[in-house]
Amino acid sequence: MRTGAIEGRGAGPEENPFDPVGLRLGTFTVRPRLDQGIGWTSNANSSEDGKSSTYSETALRLNAISDWSRHSATVDAGLNWRKSISGKKIDEPEGGINGELRLDLGGDINAVAGAGYRVREDSASSPSLVAGVADRPLRHTLTGIVGVTRDIARFRFGLTGDVSRNFYGDAKLDDGSVVSQAERDSTLATAKLRLGYEIFPAIRPFIEAEAGRRFYDETRDSAGYERSADRYALRTGVELDLREKLTGEISGGWLTERPDDDRLASISGFVTAGRLSWSPVRGTRVDLNAATEVEGTTSAGETGSLLYTGSVEVNHQLRSNLTGRAAVGLEYRDYAASDARDTVLWGEAGLTWWLNRYAGITGRARHEVQRSNLPGRDYDETSVYLGTTFQR
Repeated sequence: MRTGAIEGRGAGPEENPFDPVGLRLGTFTVRPRLDQGIGWTSNANSSEDGKSSTYSETALRLNAISDWSRHSATVDAGLNWRKSISGKKIDEPEGGINGELRLDLGGDINAVAGAGYRVREDSASSPSLVAGVADRPLRHTLTGIVGVTRDIARFRFGLTGDVSRNFYGDAKLDDGSVVSQAERDSTLATAKLRLGYEIFPAIRPFIEAEAGRRFYDETRDSAGYERSADRYALRTGVELDLREKLTGEISGGWLTERPDDDRLASISGFVTAGRLSWSPVRGTRVDLNAATEVEGTTSAGETGSLLYTGSVEVNHQLRSNLTGRAAVGLEYRDYAASDARDTVLWGEAGLTWWLNRYAGITGRARHEVQRSNLPGRDYDETSVYLGTTFQR
């Protein structure tokens, strides 16, 4: 028999030599990442007369994906902490964990179950923020989801139940006093019924109906209003699955939340939602995200607002060891039964230079502007950051 070559041809170059390899833990691949750096902002508390600050920022992220033949599970966790070194005081913790389990039950039946927790400071632009606050209250959010879908011929039927609970810490004022935010604590429970039809294997239009209720812990707030509300929504959209080229869904519709108290106006309006990921060429990914959130308030005689958010983010591999990121976003707040409006525009750009597969240097710059027809809510903020990134 013919003898093989003593020296074989060497392996070709690795396609993505700086991608994280992850850690193998049982049947999961875990990818941790740590960012540590120094930043500067021109407006530390996002206010009309905000002061500058230099801060330290630490961010820890972890992603775990199962390697099962039939079912799948994912876990995403993160913790971000900004603390001032000089200038205006900053002490902003933010973090959370989210897990999802997808089950293939056979017979074209699939199920999903998930739960999550997130904690962060209340937004500086929140309409419910107490005036003269020194330390914004922490907002805790617990979420849960259970759903099932079934395919029958070209039709897909889906039923999903969602629960989301928000509860708040106390707000500390400039004079040192503390104001409880307990009357803002609430739980939203909804059920969604979706019907989709497969036009092509990669395109599935759908229509979705939603019904639910928002329960406030306190039947009446300090002003005597019953803020618990019934919720209804109707949406239509399309699911897309073009493999690695384009995936996700986008939808639009109408939503109404009707409070129990007749003195409060309903929150109603057009709503959008979407998450699309597009890869026009190898090494480039474009992500589109859109959402609409109902914001409650405890101000006497006011119901709340609809907050529309949208963003476009582009990630591009400039070289094998150099990646760039650019993003722009818009937030628009429409107050119920009022002509008051808030608009936030922001843009961000950054680069990461990988020294090797496990370490890199990251820099970014961001500018954000809010304009409102309400007094005292306009602000401008510019920030920069430079730090190191470690991954596995």
